[in-house]
Amino acid sequence: MPIAQLNSSVFTDLFTDLTLAKLLRAAIAIGIAYGGMWLVEVSTTWASEKVARRFRMLIKQSLPLWKAIILITTISYLLQQFLKLSQTNLLAITGTIAIALAFALKDYVSSIIAGIVALFEAPYRVGDRIQIGDHYGEMVGYGLRAIQLHTPDDNIVTIPHNKTWTEAIANANTGALEAQVATDFYFDHQIESDIVITILRQAAYSSPYTQLRLPVTVIMREYPWGTQFKLRCYPLDIRDEFTYRTDLIRRSKQAFRRHGLAYPNLPAGWPGIRGESGSERDG
Repeated sequence: MPIAQLNSSVFTDLFTDLTLAKLLRAAIAIGIAYGGMWLVEVSTTWASEKVARRFRMLIKQSLPLWKAIILITTISYLLQQFLKLSQTNLLAITGTIAIALAFALKDYVSSIIAGIVALFEAPYRVGDRIQIGDHYGEMVGYGLRAIQLHTPDDNIVTIPHNKTWTEAIANANTGALEAQVATDFYFDHQIESDIVITILRQAAYSSPYTQLRLPVTVIMREYPWGTQFKLRCYPLDIRDEFTYRTDLIRRSKQAFRRHGLAYPNLPAGWPGIRGESGSERDG
């Protein structure tokens, strides 16, 4: 059989007849899918703010699942419209797509596969406070290829799912409303440590943002130039993280001033104070 006739035969066996009605139905299906995804995203955001606080995270975390259902349904409908899905054709299509994607879209496909894996392993979910690489913020979007983080500087950072193959992921709350907030304070070696610990604990317990049913702890660490005190406590809502930290610092500094507690005197040319993670901290 001539090659031209063979290609024509394969094309006829694989694809259905192309008609204006099918193209119109496909366009409508794609439009409905986009509209459905937009509606689901708006609805989940609205509903998460209207329900009781303990249900907010649960509603937000359902967003990727609803998007996946819409996407799979739309793709299945389009395949039924334009392809003759016999067993032989399915094998041929699968093999062809796999080879093409392996070479042309390997990074994109890697991100999609990582996103599907993340749905089951759940290293992050919508509403979580996560850090990937140098980026930290609230996860506000979960797409087919990437997630979106809302950073403390009010930026939206898009990170491909395939970063999960190579980057460590730090999740502060893993689906819970609360997440620990650690605040550092530094003093001279000569200060009375019991006074500092009492002040920090009182600052936490008196703050209106503190989740009182979770522990409040103070950790000390010695450096050649002074003593570090780390206050660890939990806000009622992780979205108040930075407002909460500011409130803790404000309350603590007022008490420090009343007791005349001395801050450390760093030597001239000292490069800066570094915390446990190696990142520079504010004193």
